[in-house]
Amino acid sequence: MTAAVEQNGFGRNSRTMLRRLRDVMADTRAPQERLDSITSIIGADMAAEVCSIYVRRSDNLLELCSTEGLNKDAVHRTLMHFGEGLVGDIAARAQSLALSDAQSHPKFAYFPETGEEIYQSLAGVPVMRADRVLGVLVVQNRSRRQYSDEEIETLETFAMVLAELLANGVLDGQENKHDAPVRLAGQSVAPGVGIGIAHFHRPSTAIRRVVADNPAIEKERLDNAMQSVRSRIDTLLSAPDLAEAGEHRDVLETFRMIAHDRGWLTRMNDAIDNGLTAEAAVQRSRADMRARLGSVQNPYLRERLADFEDLTNRLLAQLADEEENGDTAGTIDDDQPYIVVARSMGPAELLDYDRTNLAGLVLEEGSATAHVAIVARALDIPVLGNIPGLLSEVNPGDHLIIDADNGQVLLRPTEDVQDSFHAGLRARAETKARYQALRDQPARTLDGVDISLLLNVGLMFDLQQLDATGAEGIGLYRTEIPFMVRRDIPDVSQQTDVYRRVLDAAGGRPVTFRTLDAGGDKNIQAFDHDPGDNPALGWRSIRISVDHPSLLRNQIRAILRAAAGAPVDLMFPMVSTVGEFDAARSILDRELERALRLGEVLPSKLRLGSMLEVPSLAWQLPEILRRVDFLSVGSNDLQQFFFAADRGDQRVTHRYDAVSVPFLRLLRNISNACKKHDKPLTLCGEMAGSRIGAMALVGIGYHRLSMAAASIGPVKETIRSLNYNDLQILMSNLLETREGRLVENLKAFARDHQVPA
Repeated sequence: MTAAVEQNGFGRNSRTMLRRLRDVMADTRAPQERLDSITSIIGADMAAEVCSIYVRRSDNLLELCSTEGLNKDAVHRTLMHFGEGLVGDIAARAQSLALSDAQSHPKFAYFPETGEEIYQSLAGVPVMRADRVLGVLVVQNRSRRQYSDEEIETLETFAMVLAELLANGVLDGQENKHDAPVRLAGQSVAPGVGIGIAHFHRPSTAIRRVVADNPAIEKERLDNAMQSVRSRIDTLLSAPDLAEAGEHRDVLETFRMIAHDRGWLTRMNDAIDNGLTAEAAVQRSRADMRARLGSVQNPYLRERLADFEDLTNRLLAQLADEEENGDTAGTIDDDQPYIVVARSMGPAELLDYDRTNLAGLVLEEGSATAHVAIVARALDIPVLGNIPGLLSEVNPGDHLIIDADNGQVLLRPTEDVQDSFHAGLRARAETKARYQALRDQPARTLDGVDISLLLNVGLMFDLQQLDATGAEGIGLYRTEIPFMVRRDIPDVSQQTDVYRRVLDAAGGRPVTFRTLDAGGDKNIQAFDHDPGDNPALGWRSIRISVDHPSLLRNQIRAILRAAAGAPVDLMFPMVSTVGEFDAARSILDRELERALRLGEVLPSKLRLGSMLEVPSLAWQLPEILRRVDFLSVGSNDLQQFFFAADRGDQRVTHRYDAVSVPFLRLLRNISNACKKHDKPLTLCGEMAGSRIGAMALVGIGYHRLSMAAASIGPVKETIRSLNYNDLQILMSNLLETREGRLVENLKAFARDHQVPA
């Protein structure tokens, strides 16, 4: 063993100490005696004057259960909440902490019964098993000691050993859980409702051996496990329901590439050289990755962490030989609907589950842009994410209801609540059948006025809804989505392939491509930039495109090639001045000239439009309408900017209503201007997708509405029950005689005229 290896945190003394800990774990003494022996051994090995073990209780309190160096009377008396003090902070964040002057840290809390005021420095690591924090291991010194990275790594390795003792529930009440009904709020990741039994995603495998007896054997085991995992991934990705190209394929192919990363395997082999078993080396690599990336906010790096977590789980399961194929999903009753419960999940882990009775997925972490979300939406599985405290509240086998449409999960619901949701699911099925019957019927009012209902599309699987809903075309294709799910910026060829598939799926129906709308809440992995203090108002959308013309140029080139010989509509987003539109238009003109010069086939008809999302453009309508072939109102951003109310801030978002006199007057002015200049007008956004919102829009002159697939059926049903002339008269009177919101007025009109609203 070289000197360099000896300094890497697992020298001969540490390996000897690991074996001593293993012996303590195996003896038959009482749990308290074993804990006390462990604190004594670790304290001596770390040259620490204090070593303490805090254990998580069932009520999410941390209890001082053993100490070498602090006041013994404080054992089983000192309690702290997650997040309280330095120990609570380590537990809450599940991250290690090393401080040379602990008492100056803002999280420091003084517990007088411990007598720890004389100790200046502190290092602590979470004790974790199966992604659950079981406790905290802490060492302290009187002097201001700078704990090295190698010492923290050693302490984390000791915590892995300690986790096995705590995971067995050796302390009374440690694993008790609640059984009362609970409602938890979360973020809708993939829409839908599901009812089933809680099944814990069990990716983390118990590590029963930490110290390696023969490094060569451990390396061979690791290599064999890695080969099995790679083969399993190849099998999963060949499933028929994932064969179609789309964003989910990009995500999964990236995941496959990470599984073949040589640097990762090298780091694990190095850990084996330093005395660890293959399992412990994999876990060591996981801890290193969490330490480096656990607190970062960059979406790309967060997704890389999720990918490595997934692969780590697969390796551990394969090494433990829990199941012959390395499947991490566990045993499930195939005849009973189930809902998977997890802290987070990589994109391929969802594929391990039999989708026949998979009713949903709930995640303590995870957002709508997570890679697993893209795969779930492609498979039509409801997902709710960002649910704080989920794993602490759910028991295996609990009845769960996931209501991703309303951002909630119900734990252990009462029978009447379950009956209500089952009735709701039956009603949803009946309603869906009713809308399906309208699929081939026109959205025509009772007095013969046709309204075009179009589809908003972001992902490839959305294209399936064109035929399913009977939409007349794609009113908005969000071209930024393929950028958001890739590690790099797609080149012209890759973009051309995506846009051609969109046009092919449309089958001759109109398609409107919106150019790149990056920035704000849309993070592109390969284009990292400072969002600024106000991302929605900052450097985003067309502002990025005109400042980086190569992005827009390549995108336009790809759209022109994809539409060769076919008609296509193109529009620029977030235009605030006609000067911005002109700058983007000049890039388009140069691309058209280039295509002509090279003899490329151009679209049979190219219409150019602008989004109206920024109020300033509403005061430039004559100028912009002279330049465009059509206009499209983006109601979500326009409403946000009009009322100066962040639509993501729950404190203000519901205080301002799109169906209100001032906003509808603005929209009516836009509609009247487009009629005057004989320019087609579309409105895209949530307003168009609500029955009441659609009624208001039709009443002020909007005849083209673009919305999510789920909204087309309800809106078509409403429009087919309306008399257009009566609605126009109503809206004209309301906008002249009323103030504020008009929702109740429109609901009263709907009731009086038997209009479903």
